[in-house]
Amino acid sequence: MQTVRDVLEALDQLTGGRVVKSLADISSGDHPFVIMKSSNLPGKDIIETPGLVYGSLDQKVNKIAVTMTMTEGSIELAGATGVDAIIAHHPIAEAANSGGVTLKNYLDLYNIAAFELHEAFHGLHPGISYLHGHQAYRTEISYGGNHGNVLFVGKTLDNVNTLGDILNRLDQYMGLNEEEALLFMEKEIRGASSMTETSLVTKGRILLGNENSPVQHILHIFPHTGFSPENLRQAVKEHPEADTVMASISRVYDGHALIETAKEQGLNFIVGNCHVLEILENGLPLAYALQSLLPSVEVVIFRERITSTSLKTVGTPEMKQYAQEMASQHLLPKAISNQ
Repeated sequence: MQTVRDVLEALDQLTGGRVVKSLADISSGDHPFVIMKSSNLPGKDIIETPGLVYGSLDQKVNKIAVTMTMTEGSIELAGATGVDAIIAHHPIAEAANSGGVTLKNYLDLYNIAAFELHEAFHGLHPGISYLHGHQAYRTEISYGGNHGNVLFVGKTLDNVNTLGDILNRLDQYMGLNEEEALLFMEKEIRGASSMTETSLVTKGRILLGNENSPVQHILHIFPHTGFSPENLRQAVKEHPEADTVMASISRVYDGHALIETAKEQGLNFIVGNCHVLEILENGLPLAYALQSLLPSVEVVIFRERITSTSLKTVGTPEMKQYAQEMASQHLLPKAISNQ
């Protein structure tokens, strides 16, 4: 029988000793992967503490769920399906990742242990660059001295010669044809032609260049980590061989300064997978590794699917009537009386 302690040890082995092992790791300021994240919004700071966030070390574990971001939906699904431990890629925060209530109360209710990894997992495997058609010969996770600012510099794989090859490769690996078929069926069932889904509306596209543009040396960036136009200019100085900028996980849109900087440097610009697909890029490798180290434990994947639908097409007729009555009879009168 495996325990939370065994899961923690497995994560420590997989990350090369990056998990938190004591309170001193958090308080000393010396642990390189215990990182404060702050936008200076009052009360919204968080400290990443890779490893066990909540749970007893001696608790038995028969089933593990790997997910990107733990939510109240994750906790409810875990409780309903016998999951003993949730391993979230992203950092876990009080209330924010537990339906607005305290983590302890909610996780205790279903006897669930919670782990996080995030920065401690980044850089452990070359899969994200591989999926995007190149082999990284330089990897930075603190480019420009900024924690979490990631840069891969890579050379394309033998069968990847153009920007179009990269897009075709991503479509195949990510199974986007299945997502398109699923969305089509859901639109039909719900009578909601306006419905869109994250992985499809944000699928890879070319911003500078075209499908036939040759590509060989790639600067692979992640805009949400704070990668700036100044960072891009510096990376080009360090790697004059670069011909293409690739943005993945997050992306930029027309008019963004990074696109203008790439144009100024004479580079192609392509966007790859969006953040919602990281469950495949990082979650699946982690899950398979855990299954190998803990063969007696069942490992499952919790995968989010987020859609956008026009208000008027959401819900059954009964739910629409309910929502309209709650708004008109209870919410709007309060708003009018407080004007």
